[in-house]
Amino acid sequence: MATFLEKIEAAKQLTRSALETYPRLCVGCSFGKDSMVVLHIVRSVSPDVPVISILADTEFQETYDFVKRIEADWGLQLTTLTFSQAVGEMCCGGPKVEMTKQALKPYDAWISGVRKTEGITRSHFEPVEEKGGLAKINPILDFTELDVWRYLALHQIPINPKYQEGYRSLGCAFCSFPEEDESESERAGRWKGTQNASGECGIHTQTLR
Repeated sequence: MATFLEKIEAAKQLTRSALETYPRLCVGCSFGKDSMVVLHIVRSVSPDVPVISILADTEFQETYDFVKRIEADWGLQLTTLTFSQAVGEMCCGGPKVEMTKQALKPYDAWISGVRKTEGITRSHFEPVEEKGGLAKINPILDFTELDVWRYLALHQIPINPKYQEGYRSLGCAFCSFPEEDESESERAGRWKGTQNASGECGIHTQTLR
């Protein structure tokens, strides 16, 4: 099993390879904890990679504020697209997937912050995935939740203040809940009480072309 430092170096090497392979490449960023790690790693290799962010109109206010802060402080080439979330709808799947498809049209590949240990739906993901002519690069796929927090701490990377309220996985205000028991899985607070509990919105499991 790779050490923490070996995982970081592998993530950087995968990023370098992706930049060489796919001239039209961007980073998909939710500005959650995993996205902040990926964003920092990618920018350590190439600071000018374009960043796209797909946000609901029901995000926490702290999320909107945090995105603006990081965009300004880090000088990001950021494109933000916002979709409407129906009142009472706890799964943003369809609208988010369609907005993501629109955002990725100019690109051949995008870099994501998914990790295998987040949940069973992600355990089979590969470092490089190609679907319908679009590649997805997953540099921190082998990072654990602890690895993510270690990286954030060691590099003094800012995080969304909602994490200080007990959230382990952040989506919008409709679908995210703080931890209720330490034995819960990392994504247990996502879509809690629905048929999609702990699951996916679809951007990492559906074809985006």
